[in-house]
Amino acid sequence: LAQPVTPELLVSPSSQDGDLGSECLEDRGNWTGRLDFLLSCIGYCVGLGNVWRFPYRAYTNGGGAFLVPYFIMLAICGIPIFFMELSLGQFSSLGPLAVWKISPLFKGVGMGTILIVSLVAIYYNMIIAYVLFYLFASLTSDLPWQHCGNWWNTDLCLDHHVIKAGNTTFPVNITNTVSPSEEYWSRYVLHIQGSSGIGDPGRIRWNLCLCLLLSWTIVYLCILKGVKSSGKVVYFTATFPYLILVMLLIRGVTLEGAWKGIRFYLTPQFDHLLSSKVWIEAALQIFYSLGVGFGGLLTFASYNTFHQNIYRDTFIVTLGNAITSILAGFAIFSVLGYMSQELGVPVNQVAKAGPGLAFVVYPQAMTMLPLSPFWSFLFFFMLLTLGLDSQFAFMETIVTAVTDEFPYYLRPKKASFSAVICIALFLMGLILTTEGGMYWLVLLDDYSAGFGLMVVVITTCLVVTRVYGMKRFCRDIHMMLGFKPGPYFRACWMVLSPATMMALLVYNIVKYQPSEYGSYRFPAWAEVLGILMGVLSCLMIPVGMVVAVLREEGMLWEVGVQQASRPAMDWGPSLEENRTGMYVASLAGSQSPKPLMVHMRKYGGITSYENTAIEVDREMEEEEEEESM
Repeated sequence: LAQPVTPELLVSPSSQDGDLGSECLEDRGNWTGRLDFLLSCIGYCVGLGNVWRFPYRAYTNGGGAFLVPYFIMLAICGIPIFFMELSLGQFSSLGPLAVWKISPLFKGVGMGTILIVSLVAIYYNMIIAYVLFYLFASLTSDLPWQHCGNWWNTDLCLDHHVIKAGNTTFPVNITNTVSPSEEYWSRYVLHIQGSSGIGDPGRIRWNLCLCLLLSWTIVYLCILKGVKSSGKVVYFTATFPYLILVMLLIRGVTLEGAWKGIRFYLTPQFDHLLSSKVWIEAALQIFYSLGVGFGGLLTFASYNTFHQNIYRDTFIVTLGNAITSILAGFAIFSVLGYMSQELGVPVNQVAKAGPGLAFVVYPQAMTMLPLSPFWSFLFFFMLLTLGLDSQFAFMETIVTAVTDEFPYYLRPKKASFSAVICIALFLMGLILTTEGGMYWLVLLDDYSAGFGLMVVVITTCLVVTRVYGMKRFCRDIHMMLGFKPGPYFRACWMVLSPATMMALLVYNIVKYQPSEYGSYRFPAWAEVLGILMGVLSCLMIPVGMVVAVLREEGMLWEVGVQQASRPAMDWGPSLEENRTGMYVASLAGSQSPKPLMVHMRKYGGITSYENTAIEVDREMEEEEEEESM
């Protein structure tokens, strides 16, 4: 008897030789385990800002009372945008550029994202280079920033042992003196005295240059095989910081005077809640801490299987990030409380944010502890692991975005292409290793991801909800996860999140202040250069619009705009068996009018996801009938 033949129409291209294919795109790469994605997201979101920005923002904006606007802004702005980015990436299995098949008219948003991420990656790796410098400097019996009397010290240098010895009754005014750690940072590590300002970079500091080369080498080796390699590295880089943080926390709270610092950190000042500045600061902390808008979340989610539960992952990562920030505050301020007691000065005189905390204040506090090199090494190793996995995300975003645009040329040579990107960004970052490099780093930090990033996120939110359509986006999520987002997510996406980010944008413009580093004020040309960095990422949006409309050949301008704003023909799930309803047979070379049949052959029956596909199809048919009537 002749064997029954399966009609070709019911077999997808991936079903050759009886193999119906896997859930993932093999040629693109994918996570090898579900924890890879979750840990990568945690590592990406939990970064240096959790340690050196959140605690300082909390104590300057009402202490414990700051947690009220912080968690409200997390609910309004953080969680919904986080979930939206993950949904876009997972649904399409595309990077930050190619994902704009959702509405090709706005592809410039993706171009703006890549520009922002590239600028951030340049200076972020310089910070990792500073951390490596301090890490190596900690491998000694006596920390080099422990005492005055070195060649880099000045007459203003004042050792804390001297302060303690002569400070038994009255507090000492330390405003006109400089700590050994501060002079080590500015005069030895940076050698900033060799530069008169941003226009005079001076010579390259070769020890910093080597540290920068090492940090780029580490990053490249970890992203060499894409998410297959970085997904394994994060098992260490995303978890080990928590172990060190707990060790520093336990050591901190057992120090004399620790509770003085913790009380200073957490004492609620509820009158601050009446100030709009506090709410804006909370929203800014959420915005930058979760890393929305940088494309990292979208990129990571694009390597997921189609039905990965990103709804659950969203809450795990966002709430875990918030708890980590609060814990880091305890670890930092317990040590600052001990330090203020040792120096005999108020906590607010020793508390700083940013590099000042990581490279001046905390290293100085380490010199006051027994086994100071050990604690110093642990602290900087924690900063290294916190920084690296965020840098992995930046690099993966850039590489994925470009390779998804040119898959036939670049995917087979992804390792070589990654090397080219790393070398290019290293060369562009060489100016940061000069004696005036810190001025350039401050300029990049202030402007590269400022208002430009907010414009990118606001535009993304409006395009998805208004141009693509909220109903359609919710239907896509239903197809992918088996349920539709509730009223909370829809309300945030439609109104609350865009409105909050618009308020942030307006506040940033109205309260604009020129950049400064210590007492140094940046010249006007440097300010203009910084503003251009932000404006350039915004200009990518109208440029992308013009290009998209011009590609619609032979059409009137109005018709071209309308056509370019619609999803591309091949927009939708990347695997044919996941395409249903309007996405059926829209892939190039598709032969299957009903991907559901592929599923039935593969699983031997109808699963819960196929039931969802049937529901979605039925909904769409009912809507089409209503429209025709």
